Amino acid sequence: MTDWVSKVQSACDAARVYCDVVRATVSGRLDGPDALNREQHAVHGFAWIASSVAALEATADWAVRAQSQGRFGRIEELVLAIGFGEYCAQLAHGVPMSASEVVRPQALGAADAASRFASNETVSYVISHGNTAQNRVELAVLLGEGARPDESLGEETLDLIRDQFRSFTADRITPHAHQWHLDDALIPDAVIGQMADLGVFGICIDERFGGLGMGKLAMSIVSEELSRGWICAGSLGTRSEIAGELIGENGTEEQKAKFLPGIASGEILPTAVFTEPDTGSDLAGVRTRAKRDGDHWRVNGAKTWITHGARADVMTMLVRTDPEAPGYRGLSMLLAEKTRGSDANPFPDPGIDGSEIEVLGYRGMKEYALGFDDFKVASDALLGGEEGQGFKQLMRTFEGARIQTAARAIGVAWNAFDLALDYAQGRKQFGEPLTQFPRVSDKLALMACEIVMSRELTYFAARQKDRGDRCDIEAGMAKLLAARTAWIAADQAVQIHGGNGYALEYPISRVLCDARILNIFEGAAEIQAQVIGRGLLKDQRAKVAA
Repeated sequence: MTDWVSKVQSACDAARVYCDVVRATVSGRLDGPDALNREQHAVHGFAWIASSVAALEATADWAVRAQSQGRFGRIEELVLAIGFGEYCAQLAHGVPMSASEVVRPQALGAADAASRFASNETVSYVISHGNTAQNRVELAVLLGEGARPDESLGEETLDLIRDQFRSFTADRITPHAHQWHLDDALIPDAVIGQMADLGVFGICIDERFGGLGMGKLAMSIVSEELSRGWICAGSLGTRSEIAGELIGENGTEEQKAKFLPGIASGEILPTAVFTEPDTGSDLAGVRTRAKRDGDHWRVNGAKTWITHGARADVMTMLVRTDPEAPGYRGLSMLLAEKTRGSDANPFPDPGIDGSEIEVLGYRGMKEYALGFDDFKVASDALLGGEEGQGFKQLMRTFEGARIQTAARAIGVAWNAFDLALDYAQGRKQFGEPLTQFPRVSDKLALMACEIVMSRELTYFAARQKDRGDRCDIEAGMAKLLAARTAWIAADQAVQIHGGNGYALEYPISRVLCDARILNIFEGAAEIQAQVIGRGLLKDQRAKVAA
């Protein structure tokens, strides 16, 4: 009998060696100030390879924990074998960055290293005996019988949180989500109140301000379970997460006392106001201007893709307070209060106007383009009381935001899997359930494996954050991989539904639209790969220079 836990641990060692060779090879190409952009295919390809290796390592750790606690059974063994077999094969022959972009070892100058990796005795065994048709069939059968890969966190409190939010989502979100989506309706206030009572908005806020004082791992579990019902339910907490961290880490004591208790209780709904029409991910180009005028600030400019903008009570707003300081140095963060809007009058305050951006999915909070014309903000609204710190303050929140986005992606992927399995079991073709056809069961098995792998990478990043370790690279990897996983799962689930998957009446049509945004917001996949590649290659070049 194969000891798959030992096999995958050995395969991880070989994968790490291969990844290091690729890093050195790509780093050697980066000569000149424009090299990162000129060599984008190689830099991004390396980022995808490094992310795949990180997922293998996180999944191996999951297996070790499960085995040590007596929870490693046949379904876990199959997930491990299939997942490692597929990802090791990708590393050896080509990792998909998108549906049409595959990074090949030859393109990175790493063909020999890839060959050595693939011919490693353990890796060769994993590729040959892991992702096999027989294993996929067996896994699909177990999934169809209701078995699921181990998801225990090893902490009773965290496991209870998962159970609590899974029950809440099944009762209060899932039955209504599709109609809310079709109606393009906001999540009802009553549901927001119930989520607030469960502590959704104060998970990571300090207990002295009314929060739960828990960490990013707890936040990830809550986001995952809510998003398994509807991504918008999971996303409601994102703005509170960002605002809570911004204020908790950077605010004055007066600002913390004023805002954090209300955010934690759900009485104050925040929104993030960062993006501008012509800047996108280039926040150094922010032009919205805030100028002191007596006892307040006056804000002028335009922002776009502002989620939950009308119903929010406070805006964490990135503005330029020093027009003479170039780039990031002139940016500051304002805690700009506003009146909560209604359907009839979404933006009642003078100096602010907004138009709704109609979208395919992700509809439960609505998106807006905002215009500011001498919009008045209180003089004490400058976060931390210091100008020029806005970009630095915002950067500190990106780790948590990207971990949370990865967790939402895991929830969306599980939603797609649940819908696909339910449909495949109930739908018959040629007298047989769809699950009896190998191409269908293959899809279900591979979905489950990749979801577990992305989930464990997300949890790994969350644990690092909770330990106080820097995890910007790991958070980016989790977001990059989980977003791809969600899209693949949703796309495959639609395929399993056939023509019905294209019909608005079927919830999978909503999940497909919702999944698509995950590769774009909180850093598009290309931006994410650039950040990961740049960070890892910078470390490599520093070592070489030393």
